[in-house]
Amino acid sequence: MPYDLEQFIADCRTALSRDPGPAGRQQVLQNLERLLKNENFIAKYCGDDQPIGIKVLYEDPDLGFQVLSHVMGKARVSPPHDHGKSWAIYGQATQYTDMIEWQREDDGSDPKHAKLKPIKKYRLNPGQAGIYQDGAIHSIDYPDNARFIRVTGTDLDKIERIKIDLKTGKVDTMRMMAS
Repeated sequence: MPYDLEQFIADCRTALSRDPGPAGRQQVLQNLERLLKNENFIAKYCGDDQPIGIKVLYEDPDLGFQVLSHVMGKARVSPPHDHGKSWAIYGQATQYTDMIEWQREDDGSDPKHAKLKPIKKYRLNPGQAGIYQDGAIHSIDYPDNARFIRVTGTDLDKIERIKIDLKTGKVDTMRMMAS
């Protein structure tokens, strides 16, 4: 029997209950890559017949983590951003997503401005996942019709996050961003 969404959720609950930190999250990443090998799962939640947008597939009532499908229609390049006091794991279903991880070059003492430098660039191809721990700054760039699964530590609509304008260094607070 192929690894499915229900088993993935159960494994997330087990891993994050045992260790809600980086080790548990790494297990979630490994299981997400396993889930992304299930062609029926990809077809059901990320197939061409799925509506464009972000859909919550599961929200854990006890641990708070969410599993979301992202069915993107148009290409997009996001500004560098974080997930606030949460973490996120992106798992590529179709197409690809180019990721850049950023580091602040300043001391962070000015909450309204930041100077960033790229520290890691890579591409997530179908079946691959990447993890961004609490406060990690990254940006994404994907083509038309990219689809991915994202697991977050909490509902990002409910926490403060930031995005940074690379040209001006301006830091803006945001509630939710479809990335």
